[in-house]
Amino acid sequence: MSSHMPSALLPDRGLVEVSGPDRASFLQGLVSNDVAALGEGMAWAALLSPQGKWISDFLAFEAPEIAPDAILLDCVREDAAMVVERLSRFRLRSKVALRDRSGEVAVGAIWGGEPPLGALARRDPRVAEAGWRVYGAALGGDPADYDQHRLELGLPDGVRDLDRDKTVLLEAGFDELHGIAWDKGCYMGQELTARTRYRGLLKRRLVPVTIEGPVPPRDTPVMRDGALVGEMRSGRDGRGLALLRLEAVPTRTLSCGDAVLRPRIPAWMHLPATA
Repeated sequence: MSSHMPSALLPDRGLVEVSGPDRASFLQGLVSNDVAALGEGMAWAALLSPQGKWISDFLAFEAPEIAPDAILLDCVREDAAMVVERLSRFRLRSKVALRDRSGEVAVGAIWGGEPPLGALARRDPRVAEAGWRVYGAALGGDPADYDQHRLELGLPDGVRDLDRDKTVLLEAGFDELHGIAWDKGCYMGQELTARTRYRGLLKRRLVPVTIEGPVPPRDTPVMRDGALVGEMRSGRDGRGLALLRLEAVPTRTLSCGDAVLRPRIPAWMHLPATA
């Protein structure tokens, strides 16, 4: 692998294994994306509450080399045990087994080039620039470099950017970032997700921002002319994400604590004409 290719181990990521003959049909009824025929691909999917609010999200893939007859979920490591517990509630008579495999297999990322020959790698399905997920490889680089990369692209990172039992998927870009299959069968939380899309109920979006000044802590109010228009989410080294009311997104400068925020709309993001 070229030393110039950006890469990093991601120690804050873990793996959940869903095995057994009913694994695909079991997950199909519970997550937002289509995981019936992953092959050598990958799907970004969310687990929602029955009310349609975000609980967790993960990159689902198959890798017979490390987990035969299983679907693996690359998730925030701190969420792995919770994801196992939540999914287990719905197992009933399904022939599936769930276990947390965090720590058994290293999770990493490579961007700006191709993974090394023979590496267990899957292309990140959200945007091409996100690069590749790599499993079981000893990668160099600093996890902070990947964090900066995903902030530049506007990709959310679990509870750092989303609110459990509160966030609606369309607020966080799951539609444009290929995290929802609109044409598959029912899944838990589908009704609110569909209603939000077809009735145009969205009032806020998670938007990439340039930060001038110190990075504000999560939940710091974002203000425009003295009015509250949003809240800060994660940030690092002049880049961040903020949850903003749609009418504030075109604003050139917003205040947030001791910093100034400037919204940056990435090419993948589609906003209503009024925003």
